[in-house]
Amino acid sequence: MNKNIDGRNRFFFGLGTIGRDMFYTMVSMYLMVYITEVRIVSDATLAVMTVLLFILRTFDAFNDPLMGLIVDNTKSRFGKFKPWILLGGLIGGACMVLMFTDMGLTGATYIVMFGVFYVAWDIFYGLNDIAYWSMMPSLSTDQRQREKIGSFARICANVGLFAVVVGIIPATGALSNAVGSAKQGWFLFALIITALMLLFQLFTLLGVRERSGYFKQEQKTSLKEMFRVLVKNDQLMWVAVSLSLFMIGYVTTTSFGVYYFKYIFGDENMYAIFALVLGVSQIGALGVFTLVRKRMSRRKLYSGATLLVVAGYVLFFAAPMNMVWLGVAGVLIFVGQAFIEMLMLMFLSDSIEYGQWKFGKRNESITFSVQPFINKIGGAIASGILGLTLILSGVNAAETAAEVTAQGVLVLKSAMLILPLIAILLGYIVYMKKFKIDEDFYQILLAELKSRGDIEHNG
Repeated sequence: MNKNIDGRNRFFFGLGTIGRDMFYTMVSMYLMVYITEVRIVSDATLAVMTVLLFILRTFDAFNDPLMGLIVDNTKSRFGKFKPWILLGGLIGGACMVLMFTDMGLTGATYIVMFGVFYVAWDIFYGLNDIAYWSMMPSLSTDQRQREKIGSFARICANVGLFAVVVGIIPATGALSNAVGSAKQGWFLFALIITALMLLFQLFTLLGVRERSGYFKQEQKTSLKEMFRVLVKNDQLMWVAVSLSLFMIGYVTTTSFGVYYFKYIFGDENMYAIFALVLGVSQIGALGVFTLVRKRMSRRKLYSGATLLVVAGYVLFFAAPMNMVWLGVAGVLIFVGQAFIEMLMLMFLSDSIEYGQWKFGKRNESITFSVQPFINKIGGAIASGILGLTLILSGVNAAETAAEVTAQGVLVLKSAMLILPLIAILLGYIVYMKKFKIDEDFYQILLAELKSRGDIEHNG
């Protein structure tokens, strides 16, 4: 594939995820905020919904490999990825809007309807997500080229993520004032985010050109083979464990953001400023990722990034209620997180060639179904920790920071910072001890695949 097409694919593939991550962030980080701060449910209802979300997210996570199997077995004139990107975006978008729609329901009826919309959103967004990210390894088998594609995509993803994180409080506030209702303001914001998601998906759908004839044609994968791909690909499994532990920690911490600034720091408006600083830091880290990689191995970069994250967590926990200290701590965490998440994306991509070398089939989508599976498990555990903490700390029953006791502050900070740090460190240990696909081993895999005729020799 020539450089013009490589550059075109990198650009249009990356742009596609700006709207996707705006869309995902709305649900993963702010659905609970909507439930507790806009709909204002009781402790009893919040407890039920916390359990429900944990069950639904965990149950649906196990559907993702089946979604990956469907994508891998798809043959169409538009390829195997794009049809599911489109369908998942359309139906998932409709379900997300319905979750933020006030239908006048309360109690058990609201909980049941919410559960239905959430499951549908989870399934179809999962299809979109699996198809989108599993397209990336099919665009190149060169590690450096993959890093360029992946880093630009992650930059775009973070632009989308932080556009919502920074803008959601002022935007929903302005919309709520304009229409005279917080519920309607949040509904309009969800509608706008969904429209942007679909708009940006068109860049990928219309602009990316998949490789034709680059990989050997393969027979469809059976359900039995799917389990073999997942369970017997030992490197994929160790990546999954390591990434799961990291995402549990990271998502748990970010889920507390609004609550921390409203009930601990005491100024909800500072959340947007804090998020803007972190967003610029994280996007900057992704922007220099390929330059840093030229100077150190992936293994050394992961170790250095983990040190940044640890330093950030310790400083954040010990810091006084001062934006300078909190800002420095946040920058350390999010710069390290950017490097780690980017590396994990590359580890997942490389495990595709490892699986192809071991079993004779690529199975990009089954392999990448691990990513949404991990995100959902991480989200399930994070939502459980968040909901339980809001009840135990007294935050859900409070209206201002003054109503939260010193013990409540300690409970919230421990759940937000100490538990996540333990999970992140465990994930690092798993990677260091078990993952063996370094740069040299990957080149050996690639050479053998080319000699077998599984991959073309050019590019």
